Amino acid sequence: MIWAILIGLATGILSGFGVGGGSLLLLYLTMFAGVSQYRAGGINLLYFIACAPAALVSHIKNQLVEWNAVKWSVAAGVPTSILAAIGAAGMNVSWLRRLFGVLLLYIGCKELFTKRKN
Repeated sequence: MIWAILIGLATGILSGFGVGGGSLLLLYLTMFAGVSQYRAGGINLLYFIACAPAALVSHIKNQLVEWNAVKWSVAAGVPTSILAAIGAAGMNVSWLRRLFGVLLLYIGCKELFTKRKN
């Protein structure tokens, strides 16, 4: 129980910084806590709802939100997430885990090997 609280705290802090704490939480839940992929995804969504408002308020306060990008992201993200949820519900769990692993590897490699502009 203590580990779950510490992991939740650590991933919450990372989420606030925009590091992707939710992805780390999913890894913890599926690899160490024995939670199924679907249930871990649901827990991650609830977790995100709790963590996102604090991070959003901080980013708005520091004028780090590009509102034009928000409009387009929401317009594309809402229907896409609905379609993805429907697709995931009908997908074999082992494929879902593999696809999630590939996504994490891709994002990790991109972050490591892409040069940032100042």
